Amino acid sequence: MTTETLQSVSDDEIVQRATSLPDFQGYPGVDELMEQVEQLRLEFPDLLSARRVGTSRLGEPITLYTLSLSRAGAAGDEGAPAKHCLVVGGVHPNEPIGSHTVVRLLTDLLGDASLRERLGTVWHFIPCADPDGMRLNEGWFDDPFDDERYFRHFYRPPGNEQVEWTFPISYKSKYFDAMLPETQALQRVIDEIRPDYYIPLHNSETGGAYFYLSQPVGDLVPLLHRLPAEFGIPLHLGEPEAAHFTVLAPAIFESGTSQDVYEWREANGLDPVPSGAAGQSSTSYVRRYGTVSLIAELPIWRTFGADDTSPVDANYAVLLRDAGEALTGTGTQLAELLARVEPHLTLDSPFLRSARVFIPSMSRAGELMIARSAVPENDRAATVAERPMAVVWMYRLRFGGALVRALNAEVTAGSARVVVRRCARELERVWSGWLEQRVSDEKTQGIPVKDVVGVQYGAVLGLVAHAPSPEAHTHDTAPGGRP
Repeated sequence: MTTETLQSVSDDEIVQRATSLPDFQGYPGVDELMEQVEQLRLEFPDLLSARRVGTSRLGEPITLYTLSLSRAGAAGDEGAPAKHCLVVGGVHPNEPIGSHTVVRLLTDLLGDASLRERLGTVWHFIPCADPDGMRLNEGWFDDPFDDERYFRHFYRPPGNEQVEWTFPISYKSKYFDAMLPETQALQRVIDEIRPDYYIPLHNSETGGAYFYLSQPVGDLVPLLHRLPAEFGIPLHLGEPEAAHFTVLAPAIFESGTSQDVYEWREANGLDPVPSGAAGQSSTSYVRRYGTVSLIAELPIWRTFGADDTSPVDANYAVLLRDAGEALTGTGTQLAELLARVEPHLTLDSPFLRSARVFIPSMSRAGELMIARSAVPENDRAATVAERPMAVVWMYRLRFGGALVRALNAEVTAGSARVVVRRCARELERVWSGWLEQRVSDEKTQGIPVKDVVGVQYGAVLGLVAHAPSPEAHTHDTAPGGRP
């Protein structure tokens, strides 16, 4: 298959499609999302098939939809095999941008035979990999830009309850095999399809756009930079999610493997298997099939200056230390409150399980920031985009909020003892103060939903149009090979 054929869907066409999406009001809940996808299947029964591949912990069906080419081998090059692309939404249930992306991709691919055939791809979609968790976020989907509503209804499962991070791994002292039913369903699909391209649909919270690739796809970089610019979304050039990522281009990182993370942590004197760690990621697992993976992280809110690398009158090491101390202080404060109420709690809620894992991780993240502040290369002027305190607000409001929800569940159920009620009121006052200060300090602005969906939609099409053909991949690795 030639490069010319692979790029028969040009960047200009992808941008035109991405910028022509309809307006969206908020995000669909699980039922609405599945109804929209099922309606497309009913409209195009000859092209779109559905197959149940698993069941969630609370009994929700997990469905795989497959969109076939209109004619066998329609890849445009003398019978070359079709590519296979697996797109998965809801691997993190607090990240719903992908719900619109799935529906829009299906709508355009089903309705445009030329687009399907020029891409030469069999498309596989799991619209929502964690329906149970996504339902616990639905309270903010209708109004995603209301800070208080967002954080009061936010839910992030702990690592061992995340579909994304519960794939099996056995590497040195790291071992994990406690897979969720949802993860087992996704693993079976990956092992069966051995996709050429794998795209789990994620999104971030604040800042700008950034991307992860499993390997360099050089001629894709201009498109990944162009798409956010078309919508006025800045690239995220401030604090990366983690210090170990290899930078391929501004705001584009190589995702690497869970084994790489282990080696990096060990080399830097950190516990390679910290408390709360689970398995490996889906993108790490799928590498055994030579698969090219893409993650397009788009924020709910734009942070002004997210792409401004000009220096400010502040020392980066000092900012890191201040943020680290704030985070460790918060972790200690919340851990002490949790210890006071723990003997009196009666409900094993998902919010409590989340708080139990993420509250201790605040202190560890803060200690890492403090350690980084002592590295000589960080003793320099900070840039506008470098704002470590943004991480502090995220942890405080997300996981302090998880504890708020856990304690309020006890109060609402009528099972809360006096100490639990008092701690719930105390935490509410503290948490509300954090929310008010975050709104004042962060100065964020909600990004229109159609804009972030447009960037993610365009990135998916771009990967399939630009990435190497199946012949360039290694598909002979046995499923039991090195993770």
